[in-house]
Amino acid sequence: MHKVTDPIHDPVVNVRSALTAAGAEDTVRTFEEKVPTAAAAASALGCDVAAITNSLIFELDGEPLLILASGAARVDTGLVADQVGSGRIRRAKPEFVLEHTGQEVGGVAPVGHPNKLRTILDTSLQEHPLLWAGAGDHNSMFSISYEELRAITDAEELRVR
Repeated sequence: MHKVTDPIHDPVVNVRSALTAAGAEDTVRTFEEKVPTAAAAASALGCDVAAITNSLIFELDGEPLLILASGAARVDTGLVADQVGSGRIRRAKPEFVLEHTGQEVGGVAPVGHPNKLRTILDTSLQEHPLLWAGAGDHNSMFSISYEELRAITDAEELRVR
């Protein structure tokens, strides 16, 4: 695995590139303080924690599954498993997350990964006109609308709680 400090493999650069390649605006903001949780991000941004989009990696039959969920709720893995037709979904270990996203837990973005990930988008997020998501590290976030997030991630829209 390459060091995060290598500019060719910088996760925030990868997120910025993915946003612009998808035709989305590069709205990445970098903060002096880390914002590794939805509560910390909401506080730094002055927004509702429910408008924070957590990018959570789960393991589905040995493959990564990215769930973009509201920062105000926990994912019901049983409900998601029923909807995707799988027997078991479990939270991925940090090493698995880094391997499949190139990003560390707490800074995972919806885009900018080495390979396309199967993605589920929490339908409760559409209640917010502006969403904020991690941008590849613990200090960066970007803003986006629900529809644009769905489009750039090619996400399946599902209830996750």
